[in-house]
Amino acid sequence: MKNEEIPQMTLERLPLYYRTLQQLESRGFESVSSQQLAGFLNIKPEQLRKDLSMCGSFGTKGIGYVVTDLKKNIGNFLGLQYNRKIGIVGANYLGIALATDESFAEFGFEVAAIFDKSPDLIGTEIGDIKIYDFAKIKSVVQRKQIDIGVIAVPKNDAQEAADALVAAGVRGIWNFASIKLFAPNKVFITDADLSFGLSILNYHITNKK
Repeated sequence: MKNEEIPQMTLERLPLYYRTLQQLESRGFESVSSQQLAGFLNIKPEQLRKDLSMCGSFGTKGIGYVVTDLKKNIGNFLGLQYNRKIGIVGANYLGIALATDESFAEFGFEVAAIFDKSPDLIGTEIGDIKIYDFAKIKSVVQRKQIDIGVIAVPKNDAQEAADALVAAGVRGIWNFASIKLFAPNKVFITDADLSFGLSILNYHITNKK
């Protein structure tokens, strides 16, 4: 089944299943039932089974799911086997935090470059990741075969960053700026506006009985 045929909510849950299976594998679990896995994530077993069936994962009655096999199946469905390279625009606190986040590697992503306009930062390194001149973003993206751009700059600079990433040839953008970005349909954009998550959290706190 193609990803565009998968309901958005299901697609958003699959990485949560993958991460949970990683943790179960590290704890020595060989198999897990739909009831157990659903319980870890506070969802209904029926919903979990429906989600997993959409990516071709079926459990065995009396056994459940083999943890390593299910993790691999979900990972392949999400394309994690391709080890995509990431370029981050913005060597600020957010950009540095993202660049040093070890969970990227756990999902097969590699931060290959950071881009910034500050002369004081260009040429320096965060760990072993070099900060490049924003003006050279196209050549660096193409040379390092970067597929995904991450925008970690203020909203007033975000569209310029997006335009540069698109012109450089990235296929997807993860946007942390609190602004709607415009890009060709061939470039997928995922927004990570932190105020959205806080607003939803505030709703639950406000309405908790």
